[in-house]
Amino acid sequence: MWINENKIKIENVEVAGLSTAIRGMRNPMDSWHLSDTTDGIIGPADMKLCKSLIKAGPEHRKFLRQIYVGFDITLPRYVWSEFDTYSNVTKNSCSTMHKLFKKDSPITLEKFIYNYNDADILIPTLSRLNRLSTEYFIASTQDKKDDLLRRAKAILPEGFLQKRTVTTNYEQLRNIYKQRIEHRLPCWRKVCEEFKKLPYGEEFIVTD
Repeated sequence: MWINENKIKIENVEVAGLSTAIRGMRNPMDSWHLSDTTDGIIGPADMKLCKSLIKAGPEHRKFLRQIYVGFDITLPRYVWSEFDTYSNVTKNSCSTMHKLFKKDSPITLEKFIYNYNDADILIPTLSRLNRLSTEYFIASTQDKKDDLLRRAKAILPEGFLQKRTVTTNYEQLRNIYKQRIEHRLPCWRKVCEEFKKLPYGEEFIVTD
């Protein structure tokens, strides 16, 4: 049984640039007069063209790159190492350098995804981390503090949950979805399911 999987989430979603993207989509053929998108609601004619361009390939569906999306996402560190392979994604993360140690706030099991059968291994590691944290706040020199923090980061389990604020575009989310929807790690499948819920996510991100 896996613990704390419900803490994997996407929140504070912001989507922008839809009208700009649709307007630019019609530039190559000077067909703005055929557009029927109003107030961010894509009309049938524009949707037909969108789907045609998507099927034509990445060199034709440039409009997807102009749809901005930003969100906060919480994932374990072992998934972030794979997420970092994607370009055109800007991430601003919570910092283990500055905030792994918090005075009067111990590192607990609630901050990790882990399997119930491995708690016997994880608990001693957290005990060591908290001991390093205690030593950190009473250390008399910066060099000692730096060494204690380095030791903690070196043994921090990969199941540690970390939140990042991400900005990217629909084309990149489409790439991620196509590559990860059937991934062996369920964290990825859960993230991909969240992409479906974005405005026009089914049409622009999921559909071939």
